Amino acid sequence: MAAVLSRKAVSAPGKVLLAGGYLVLDREHTGLVFGLDARIHVHIEPLQTSQGVVLSEIIVKSPQFLEANWEYGYRLTEGEGGIAVTQLRVSADDPLLRNAFVETALSYALTYISSSVPHHLIQPASISIIADTDYYSQPAKRSVSSSRFLNFDVPLWDAHKTGLGSSAALVTAFTGALLAHYLPKSQFDLTTDTGRQRLHNLSQAAHCAAQGKVGSGFDVASAVYGSCLYKRFSPSVLQSHGEPGTLLFSKKLKSLVEETSVKWDTEIVKSAVDIPKGLRLVMCDVDCGSKTPGMVKKVLQWRKEKPEEAGKIWGELQKRNDGLAAELVRLSKSNSTEYAELRECIAKIRALIREMSEASGVPIEPEEQTQLLDTCSRIPGVVGGVVPGAGGYDAVSLLVENKPDVIESIKKALADWKVNEKVDTGAVTIGKVSMLDVREEMEGVRLEDPAIYGEWVEGH
Repeated sequence: MAAVLSRKAVSAPGKVLLAGGYLVLDREHTGLVFGLDARIHVHIEPLQTSQGVVLSEIIVKSPQFLEANWEYGYRLTEGEGGIAVTQLRVSADDPLLRNAFVETALSYALTYISSSVPHHLIQPASISIIADTDYYSQPAKRSVSSSRFLNFDVPLWDAHKTGLGSSAALVTAFTGALLAHYLPKSQFDLTTDTGRQRLHNLSQAAHCAAQGKVGSGFDVASAVYGSCLYKRFSPSVLQSHGEPGTLLFSKKLKSLVEETSVKWDTEIVKSAVDIPKGLRLVMCDVDCGSKTPGMVKKVLQWRKEKPEEAGKIWGELQKRNDGLAAELVRLSKSNSTEYAELRECIAKIRALIREMSEASGVPIEPEEQTQLLDTCSRIPGVVGGVVPGAGGYDAVSLLVENKPDVIESIKKALADWKVNEKVDTGAVTIGKVSMLDVREEMEGVRLEDPAIYGEWVEGH
């Protein structure tokens, strides 16, 4: 008889790559990544079926959005091919709207579960994905009276993301919830180093498969571990396990996750990252967003065509990024409130990013963002800021003194801020700029109390 499964909930933080955009794609370099206290939550519970009815079905819902429901059938394939997942059509008239991240993470996680506990009957489940407010720009309604979660009241594909790394946080929390739900604690415990390491490896594999390429993985690493200094794994680690349903996929995935035949060479150092007590991280959302993959492609093309010019800028940037991380740790240990050196570190990083923008022809720090950062940097109490990650028009990051009057000054400046009319923004329309209610988060993935989601998971 199958064990009775209980409700479980897991959350994972968003991220901001404060320093090391583009550099983090290369194993010779590192990225300084901060977790953010905006989290993606995943709640899982057994799917109630009529007595005597056996289903192989998992229902996934994102109740804050309109029409965000996916139903999946699953089956064990031959030749140790793992678990194949098929999206089910609710009715013949409904269009089949796919969610590659959910579908891939489900297939990978169920495959790993079935390989860890052979003959284990994967029982039907109902899964709810719930996002903290600041992942999306649009106004939201507090339709559930006392809930901290808001109703975005738009279809998911119409939602404007703020660039906090929602897909990596989703895949990590979703995978963690499935493993915690189906596997006994003796085989998977999220609170242990081994549990987190296996979750990291499985989430990296699923996330890369879902996005169709092997990325640097810093976003998944921070979703699992929180703030850290990150050096990527060799892309070859993820190039030989095949796809769900192919011969021996299940066996290869298990050995990849548990590192029995493939060694992950990623480096994740938590002690190299800190934020001094007197400072905090602030994110300012520019309501338009960037298409990162196209920008990355162009920068890498420039680096290939002009290796000497690119190598010089990348080497200098790495030096400055290391200096920034070291200065933050030094200030944390000394409790000093003298931020001149930190201000200088940020200014030099920005100058090099603008140089890289110009040399590559890619708007990593576009003129509009330069104006916004310059405006913010002049506010008393703001140490400095950058366009994080791959740059462009996503949210900008500021390091500021952790004082209410500084936060109020930033909010006031943003409310009045407009792009200088002389700037040609091309096809980009800069919307209003607002301060997100997020800050740095040192902790990564964690178990949550399933009771906190209340009405969001009941009757949706």
